[in-house]
Amino acid sequence: KMAVEFVDDQEMREAQRDYLDFLDDDQDQGIYQSKVRQMISENKSRLIVNLNDLRRRNEQRAAKLLNNAFEELLAFQRALKDLVASIDATYAKQHEEFFIGLEGSFGSKHVSPRTLTSRLLGSMVCLEGIVTKCSLVRPKVVRSVHYCPATKKTMERKYTDMTSLDAFPSSAIYPTKDEENNPLETEFGLSIYKDHQTITVQEMPEKAPAGQLPRSVDIILDNDLVDAVKPGDRTQVIGTYRCLPGKKGGFTSGTFRTIMIACHVKQMSKEVSHYFSADDVAKIKSFCRTRSKNSFDQLARSLAPSIHGHEYIKKAILCMLLGGVEKVLENGSRIRGDINVLLIGDPSVAKSQLLRYVLHTAPRAIPTTGRGSSGVGLTAAVTTDQETGTAFHTLRQHKKPEAIISNLRKTLGQVKVSE
Repeated sequence: KMAVEFVDDQEMREAQRDYLDFLDDDQDQGIYQSKVRQMISENKSRLIVNLNDLRRRNEQRAAKLLNNAFEELLAFQRALKDLVASIDATYAKQHEEFFIGLEGSFGSKHVSPRTLTSRLLGSMVCLEGIVTKCSLVRPKVVRSVHYCPATKKTMERKYTDMTSLDAFPSSAIYPTKDEENNPLETEFGLSIYKDHQTITVQEMPEKAPAGQLPRSVDIILDNDLVDAVKPGDRTQVIGTYRCLPGKKGGFTSGTFRTIMIACHVKQMSKEVSHYFSADDVAKIKSFCRTRSKNSFDQLARSLAPSIHGHEYIKKAILCMLLGGVEKVLENGSRIRGDINVLLIGDPSVAKSQLLRYVLHTAPRAIPTTGRGSSGVGLTAAVTTDQETGTAFHTLRQHKKPEAIISNLRKTLGQVKVSE
């Protein structure tokens, strides 16, 4: 046993040395040295590392980081603390620990909640999906300090659980008496806590098979990652995937609950949202000046130009895409400025083509068909606290309108789309 511990400790020191060589890159371009200095100046404790840079410098270490995430990430974070201490020793003492966040190419480790299987346990994975639920941010005790009035001594105790990287779970018993049975007083001001939040990420509706319930995974956010996303955000989460033993009646069952422990969170919604350059703004202003009288008619004719006629329908769709001005009355009630459009007509009059044009025009449009939705209901996978933000939901030829009319009315009335 001692030999195994010695080998593990030696491997940990070797990994820490490799990661320190990577971060202390004076001979290269000094990219991460400057990033660490910027992190110190911004009073942060998390450094974002691009996995492609690590592959270029040390391909073997990058592969180990993906496959053996817990030990390797712990060594990486210790190396970061050593580097921070060499740059600014005072700043290193102010923070209990420093964290590493990853980005870059993950290859086969780039997954969705449906493809997150048991073969990836213990690995570093990159997960994409929609946030459907966020818990409250609660403080989690990391180290408690206790004072004994009888002996006038202080004692401290550290707490770890299955979500910690560096240790096995400690006892959850909170000390109230010392070894001599003297009562202890907790010094709450000297104790150290960390922010803790759990979110649920569901697979994107366009990637889910038709007629099947979308799958989801629980993700733990700690420290500076809490409140990084809100329900409805399309997000990319990088973290370690691990299982927690489930206990029933005091015994560990054969079924394990799986969670992800995040080390970096990126919002994809911001990448999808349209950014108007100065040239685009100039063209829009020029269009308004030259066609100020008939700009609305011109924009309506530009909708689905391959479809002839339907002028009033195109104008209605244009109003839906642009949206109106929301009004909040003095009594607090809200009059929304958005409208819903229901297209009814004979077959082959371009209803689906107009819907398809809306789908390609609006940045957050979600398509669904009658076969894919009416089998399980439009909002079958929704709980009461799920919000996915304002978007356009295009419905096509529902064959059972009486079965889903209440869910459809709720969706259209709240201008919310539920996955």
